[in-house]
Amino acid sequence: MKTLTYEEYNEKVKNLKTASDVTNFAKELIAPTLQKMLEAELDNHLGYNKHSTLGNNSGNNRNGHSKKDLKTSFGTEKLSVPRDRNGTYDPIAVPKYSTIENEVEEKIIAMYAKGLTTRDINGYMEDIYGVNISASMVSSITDKVNSSN
Repeated sequence: MKTLTYEEYNEKVKNLKTASDVTNFAKELIAPTLQKMLEAELDNHLGYNKHSTLGNNSGNNRNGHSKKDLKTSFGTEKLSVPRDRNGTYDPIAVPKYSTIENEVEEKIIAMYAKGLTTRDINGYMEDIYGVNISASMVSSITDKVNSSN
């Protein structure tokens, strides 16, 4: 994952001409941005930056990554969520066990409130956002709404 320099970013922004260009640019940014946020969260949790000697004999170290597919309104993004040796790190940007972004959940709930079936919702999410959400996932999201009433 390549980080854009300020100049590269500005050049890309200057070349945005259509709404589709903006959407595609946002798609390019979301996974690297979330990845950087997760790494920064772990740095903060551990109290030292990656490769810092402050981590030597600290009692808790980085311990690799776990793979996660996150469904967003821009499609499915592949992330590598960092872990710590003691298992005390709980990501905030992308919470443990979440596979769907809150914004996508809200869209599903809005469609459900309008009376769409789980199959219709799945079809719309696939057509509009390129996100394949199973009928069982739609049901579990809508069940959250029903149980809170």
